[in-house]
Amino acid sequence: MSSQMPVLKEPNRKRMGSRKLLTILILLFVALLAVLFFNSSISKVSEIQIEGTRFVTHEEIGKAAAILVGDAFFRTSSSTIKERVLTLPQVNDVKVTKVFPGLLKIAVEEFPVVAFELSKQGEMTALLSNGTTVEADSDVMQLVDKPVLSGWTDDNPVKAALTTQLGKITTKQLSDLSEIIPYPSSAYPDRIRIYTRTKFEVVTAVSVLTEKIEALNAVIETQEPGKITMLLADTYVPFQSESLENMDADQKETTQ
Repeated sequence: MSSQMPVLKEPNRKRMGSRKLLTILILLFVALLAVLFFNSSISKVSEIQIEGTRFVTHEEIGKAAAILVGDAFFRTSSSTIKERVLTLPQVNDVKVTKVFPGLLKIAVEEFPVVAFELSKQGEMTALLSNGTTVEADSDVMQLVDKPVLSGWTDDNPVKAALTTQLGKITTKQLSDLSEIIPYPSSAYPDRIRIYTRTKFEVVTAVSVLTEKIEALNAVIETQEPGKITMLLADTYVPFQSESLENMDADQKETTQ
């Protein structure tokens, strides 16, 4: 008994063609939406908010960020904008936030002021913790809270190291330092002389300043004004005792 072979059905070509056409239409629709979106105002930067600045202007931030109102919102990433703004010498850190649609926020953290200095033109300038010199605005500066650097040249490498060390000292500890003068020696090229607002005279070195500052404050809080040396060894001599020693030395000279 012979059996007949089943008849094979041909593929439904019409259905396959319909799927391709549907896919093409969807892609064209998506492309059209993309074109309309990127040419509409909703895809542009409509507002740029900059906050946290004292020494760098909004114009400088905008120029460094290289983005303006009206630019494409998604053209430049937040990380790229951050890297650009960080090239400004006054800026320590940046946080860039994009809020769709159109809002760009740039929050700037500048290096702190650690000292002041009198310029050659007689103007008071502020020194940041990274060594950058900026104009001191009397409206935002409090001179009594920071030391004044005297006798320093612009090309002195110890000066840059000093500002870095001052940046590691707390505001409370820094507030008593009145004046800092270079006082180099062959053994300590970075030696400095510090005058405090509590009438102490301190001889130390930039390289050991941060590790000696706690001991310095302990002496200032518990002793009468005097001369403090904090180098390899620490010494303290009250000014009253020093004056008596000088008087004794003068008397010996007159009797000889």
